[in-house]
Amino acid sequence: MTKRTYVLVLLAGSVLAGCDMAPRYVQPQLPVPPASPAGPAYAADPAGETALPADTAWADFFRDARLQQVIGTALANNRDLRVALARVEQARAQYRVQRADIFPTLGADGSATYQKSPLATGGTAGAGAGRSDIYSASVGVSAWEIDLFGRVRNLSKAGQEQFFAARANRDAAQTALVAEVATAWLTMAADQDRLRIARETAAAYEQTVGLTEARFAAGIASELDVRQARTSRDQARSDIAAGTTLVAQDRNALNLLAGTTLDAAVLPETLGEQGVTLDNLPADLPSDVLLRRPDVIAAEHQLKAANANIGAARAAFFPKISLTAAFGTLSSGLSGLFGAGSDFWSVAPSASLPIFDFGRNAGNLGYAKATRDAMVAQYERAVQSAFREVADGLARRGTIEEQIAAQTSLRDNARVAYSLSEARFKAGVDPFLTTLDSQRSFYAAQQSLLAVRLVREANAVELYRALGGGLK
Repeated sequence: MTKRTYVLVLLAGSVLAGCDMAPRYVQPQLPVPPASPAGPAYAADPAGETALPADTAWADFFRDARLQQVIGTALANNRDLRVALARVEQARAQYRVQRADIFPTLGADGSATYQKSPLATGGTAGAGAGRSDIYSASVGVSAWEIDLFGRVRNLSKAGQEQFFAARANRDAAQTALVAEVATAWLTMAADQDRLRIARETAAAYEQTVGLTEARFAAGIASELDVRQARTSRDQARSDIAAGTTLVAQDRNALNLLAGTTLDAAVLPETLGEQGVTLDNLPADLPSDVLLRRPDVIAAEHQLKAANANIGAARAAFFPKISLTAAFGTLSSGLSGLFGAGSDFWSVAPSASLPIFDFGRNAGNLGYAKATRDAMVAQYERAVQSAFREVADGLARRGTIEEQIAAQTSLRDNARVAYSLSEARFKAGVDPFLTTLDSQRSFYAAQQSLLAVRLVREANAVELYRALGGGLK
């Protein structure tokens, strides 16, 4: 066989490898309504331009410069994100290994054999009777599978889809990290405000205790009034201790997410009344925007990989053809190794066909199909979960401003009621218990308003993540 014939054999094997046993991939229909839900809890699209979160960079969505710096630090140092990136590289390397099986592996081989036998009649000149020396050099292919039925190519495609899934999972980890950092930062801001309110309230209670004790000493107030005033003061002191702990734990949580110790200059001091996020997220959305979420993309790549594995399992029922071939030179003397007439070739095709495997191939095919069915369900579950998260976020967004307005009015009314009751108590019109109740109501109203403001900010962050934001 000449070199040209040898090359033609390899090309013929490549041409024959055109059959694909994998079922044609069809993307499952979205198992959710075609649009986001509507009703009393859902607000209409806000006036003005809106942008999809997937098209809005996180540095534009989060407007506070300190929060932007913390998120940037986390993206550079978070260890979970590094693990996700390493898994992408693992999947890429595995895909390269699997893809290499499609092509023949060329190898070069050189050998020298020295042998002396009393039965030999000849020998190498000058080497003694019965001595034989053989030198050879060759280039060839060893056990290359000619992929007639697509087994190797489907395994390679499955590896590629697993790589794509790992990359999408890494993107999902980034969007989750951005949201977690922002939520933790906002939580610390709210806890700072909660601690400040507790300290202000404790100071007010301290004044009330002093006034009540003075009135008790003068015989105007009762010991019950004194004990009640001290009870409220001690509760505020307990809230200060708990709030101090929460702020410290919030900082620890941010340091863990950021992967390093954050400078105090980038930590929040107050939540404030103005939001730290853009208020331009759309309300009325088609469901197909969920297909841009990284976790949904990853689920679909897993489904495609399972579909390709079915093709590989089906191909196992058909003959497996492999080729081993070599072309080189052979000589009894080293000087004549590449001389005229020293070339040789060998071709050893082989084929194997399973006849009785006791159900092994059928079991592998059944497993591949069941895995594909599970991946379909997992993909549909990912879409349904995404739809639920977006719907929940939109429902909260549609009512939160009304709730904040009500809580603000409640706080303001509680403040006025406290001031009036305190004045009436000092004038001897109302009992001390009325003043104390008003003071407690005002404290609770402040805390409730702060909690609702945190819910509004955290919901904006969650909606941004649920709609695929945080990658840019």
